[in-house]
Amino acid sequence: MDRPGALNRVRSAVRDFAAAYLPDADRWCVALSGGPDSLALTAAAARVLPTTALIVDHGLQPGSRAVAESAADQAIELGCVGARILSVAVGTAGGPEAAARTARYTALDDARAGAPVLIGHTLDDQAETVLLGLGRGSGPRSIAGIRPYDPPWCRPLLARRRAETEAACAELGITPWRDPHN
Repeated sequence: MDRPGALNRVRSAVRDFAAAYLPDADRWCVALSGGPDSLALTAAAARVLPTTALIVDHGLQPGSRAVAESAADQAIELGCVGARILSVAVGTAGGPEAAARTARYTALDDARAGAPVLIGHTLDDQAETVLLGLGRGSGPRSIAGIRPYDPPWCRPLLARRRAETEAACAELGITPWRDPHN
């Protein structure tokens, strides 16, 4: 039986998600930025199924390659069966955030080799998405927020707070990367 604690709550969320949405999965990938959400997700995912970490290097910040290499090393230490750094060229369509998101999701889709991809969005991201949608005057789809399962994209942490992923990283004794643009 798992002991109570943030890490075990994150692990339970991942196990419950797998049982509900991916009962026949034999492997998966995780999108790893090196931040607390994706690191906690990676640690939990690697305990459930063979996990390959996919680290996107947008090349938009000085030292981005070193950040990606550090995340890849952490993934292996956390039990992933593999870690791949995906270098992308970010365009300009839709503005910098949209262009980076498009490049990221394209790279993840190309690299996943048919496996589902776990993404570390949390309840905090969900709230932000809904509030931004309301602020833009978007319709019902935006107000509905982020979908937990939109194949191949899987978001098992949507019911967990960012504070839990931070605490899970602390329990693991790992230091997450702090994106200055996030």
